[in-house]
Amino acid sequence: MTEREKMQQGIWYDANFDAELLREREKAAALYFAFNHTHPKDTARQREILSALIPGLPESVSIQPDFTCDYGWNIQIGAHSSVNHHCYFMDGGKITLGSHVFMGPYCGLYTANHPKDAASRNRGLEKAAPITIGDNVWLGGNVVILPGVTIGSGSIIGAGSVVTKDIPENVIAAGNPCQVLRPITEADRLTEAEIS
Repeated sequence: MTEREKMQQGIWYDANFDAELLREREKAAALYFAFNHTHPKDTARQREILSALIPGLPESVSIQPDFTCDYGWNIQIGAHSSVNHHCYFMDGGKITLGSHVFMGPYCGLYTANHPKDAASRNRGLEKAAPITIGDNVWLGGNVVILPGVTIGSGSIIGAGSVVTKDIPENVIAAGNPCQVLRPITEADRLTEAEIS
């Protein structure tokens, strides 16, 4: 089994010294560097680079520079989602965003776990667990999501939160560690008078 196959199966793999994975990360780095240094008015070139970095990316998705990731091909983003400036997707594990996800600036999605003993860590071993974010989720700025976490559709994660465990649907959650504060209810819906 290759190190990439081990990574995708969520078992211990050589993340730091495997030649294939190093090449894949170098390829992604070249693409996100090009994206991050493309003139903001050259939207066609930005889209071309993002499509090469994240295959199948819907046209309606907005990603702002500086965006970084490990591989790109292990990221799936649903239609009409928006990733704000300076976000990092550590996509050794699959990262899935639903549709209409709003991600504030400086968010980090981290799928990697490292061994607790230093000798194994120094060998470059890690294990990746997927992160899944449902539809219509809003992540405030500087949110950190740890390996294996699922955030339910319709939920809001407050700025600066560190999400260490699953968050259910349609709630407001915040803190370090992130905890559910309350459900989102009809009382939270804007009225037509407020919108006009």
